[in-house]
Amino acid sequence: MPLRTHFSSEITPNLDGKEVVIAGWVHFKRDLGGKKFLILRDMYGFVQVIISKDMTPQFFDIFDSLTLESVVSVRGVVKKDPRAPRGAEIVPVEIKVLNKAKTPLPLDVSGKVPADFDTRLRERVLDLRRNESKAMFRIIHVALKAIRETLEREGFIEVFTPKIIAAATEGGANLFPVIYFGKEAFLAQSPQLYKELLAGAFERVFEIAPAWRAEESDTPYHLAEFISVDIEAAFMNYEDVMKILEEVVYNVIKRVKDECSNELKLLKHELPEITLPLRRVRYAEAIEILRSKGVDISIGEDLGTPELRVLAKEIKEPFYFIIDWPTATKPFYIKPKDDNPEFSESFDLNFKHLELASGGTRIHKKELLIKRLKEQGLNPASFGFFLKWFDYGMPPHAGWGMGLARLAIPLTGKQNVKELVLFPRDKKRLVP
Repeated sequence: MPLRTHFSSEITPNLDGKEVVIAGWVHFKRDLGGKKFLILRDMYGFVQVIISKDMTPQFFDIFDSLTLESVVSVRGVVKKDPRAPRGAEIVPVEIKVLNKAKTPLPLDVSGKVPADFDTRLRERVLDLRRNESKAMFRIIHVALKAIRETLEREGFIEVFTPKIIAAATEGGANLFPVIYFGKEAFLAQSPQLYKELLAGAFERVFEIAPAWRAEESDTPYHLAEFISVDIEAAFMNYEDVMKILEEVVYNVIKRVKDECSNELKLLKHELPEITLPLRRVRYAEAIEILRSKGVDISIGEDLGTPELRVLAKEIKEPFYFIIDWPTATKPFYIKPKDDNPEFSESFDLNFKHLELASGGTRIHKKELLIKRLKEQGLNPASFGFFLKWFDYGMPPHAGWGMGLARLAIPLTGKQNVKELVLFPRDKKRLVP
């Protein structure tokens, strides 16, 4: 028999009397003596298989031997029953055990017995079979579709930049070194330098790909390996790419709301409201707000999570930009403001107290890039592969990078990015 002809979602009263083949995992067993119920789970939900005492004893033996999470394929006849999922169940003709699961399970997939967070990550494949986990990653899938479609409408093309690189993107901190044919290389912290160069060829590019940072911070918001959503655009400044970013986030929320109502209901999460244009708060204004609330902070200091929590309470809107950061706090490639070089054409996009994305106008003049590298204690010679192309007509350009897992926090209501990555990597985890 074929392994499958129908999914659980297709088993409805309309198929009454038809023979089908379903396949999935044993999610639950209920034994009422004369009747036994086998609940199978597939990618779309559940389907019920009913075994009665008037059937061949072989089915009873199979039922008794099956363990939870065993994989089976069932050939049977659809029978209408309003008590069953979607009003129909399967009367088996043949049950094939494809793979029997060990017992006891290290994690209860049904969720009736809760597991702590470390257990869930250690037993990750079983954890990902839970309906709640599948709902989160379905939402992320829909978000990715919305991101790509929005950027494609704006004329961007998708690119893939090298992930083994010769020099740090943002200095020597937080790098993972690798041996590359006997030479030292590094895992890319971001596609920053390459996407800038590609903007000089294709004008508008985006990439959705992994990046790595040897992140010492052990917080709910930091990972050593993460998926970054990046854009770069020629003949744009930071105001232009901020508009694209807020449009991306707006469309993601709208798309998730339209397509993921069942997943949001399962997660018991209501999406945050978003209205365009998003509020822009200048860095200097943010400092004034914080001081008015008794925070001891000066111009030039970074805004950490404690400061952002205070700021978010005052701003009240869930999504907002902080713009015009001090030049000294930003990477070497961020352009200083023409009228006040102490500050830069830069921005962060925040959701409440959490930074989701950062970006800005880039420096497109080689002399200024070299000056900024030196100011940050970096050797321009190490960036020769990048600087070289600024001799050949590099246009004004701007862009941003956004962490996908961080964006998933307002989409799912979860508060830890490790839960929103299939197999998270941090200081403590290299497996599974």
